[in-house]
Amino acid sequence: MSVELNHTIIHSRDNRESAEFLADLLGLEIGPEWGPFIPVVPANSVTLDFATVPEESITSQHYAFLISEAEFDAAFGRIQELGIAYYADPHMKRPGRINHNDGGRGVYFPDPSGHGMELITRPYGG
Repeated sequence: MSVELNHTIIHSRDNRESAEFLADLLGLEIGPEWGPFIPVVPANSVTLDFATVPEESITSQHYAFLISEAEFDAAFGRIQELGIAYYADPHMKRPGRINHNDGGRGVYFPDPSGHGMELITRPYGG
């Protein structure tokens, strides 16, 4: 069997809020609650298990999602509709803009727990 990433746990202030935020933006379904986890499963079946933890123990992480152009349009439209701050770069030096790296489009924005989320339409170096 080849090695595959199966799941990762994402610490959040409110597991349901964070799972619903991501699922809503990306048009994904939330799976059934399992113990302390609310799962969101993207197309490649790597489960993102959101877990509520004390806010002071959350360390900001980065999560990047490779999506189609149509999915980008829908998600970016939702970001704008919700008034979520967004940036063309991970260092937040280019607010209110997207990037066109590698001939695609990309955007960075925070989730409700302060994690750095990234949407790209082309893989890096692609």
